[in-house]
Amino acid sequence: MDKMTERHTIGVLVDNEAGVLARVVGLFSGRGYNIDSLTVAEVDQNDHQSRITIVTTGTPQVIEQIKAQLGRLVPIHGVTDLTVEGPHVEREMALIKVAGGGETRVESLRIADIFRARVVDSTINSFVFEITGSTDKINSFVGLMRPLGLVDVSRTGVVAISRGDKPM
Repeated sequence: MDKMTERHTIGVLVDNEAGVLARVVGLFSGRGYNIDSLTVAEVDQNDHQSRITIVTTGTPQVIEQIKAQLGRLVPIHGVTDLTVEGPHVEREMALIKVAGGGETRVESLRIADIFRARVVDSTINSFVFEITGSTDKINSFVGLMRPLGLVDVSRTGVVAISRGDKPM
């Protein structure tokens, strides 16, 4: 990432209906914008609304374009750039499979303890760890597991919410 590009986490409140995600993703792909992380979940069953959390990078002008274009899509109810709106909490969850025996097995458990990763599956030859935290924390954990027998990684993508009592 060069000096001009910034990482932004954008929350989008949408109607929970078929085709909405395709329109949002189409906006990004049609204009050559990259999505670093994308999560979607229903947040209001009564009003049938979902929240899309997008992590993207771009120049300040590109980020402003993205927000403006998202705001014009129907059926979007709100666009919030959590990066500039104020304090917010971001988390990601990952499952990491590590295979090996002997000393590498012991070392992987030691590192998992330091990172507060939980063993959610264990066989004679492998562990599956569950870890939550910032993207940087998960990247660091994966990097340390690589030489110890990293086999597979599955990540949720970033979820984020503003701090305090103000809703999105």
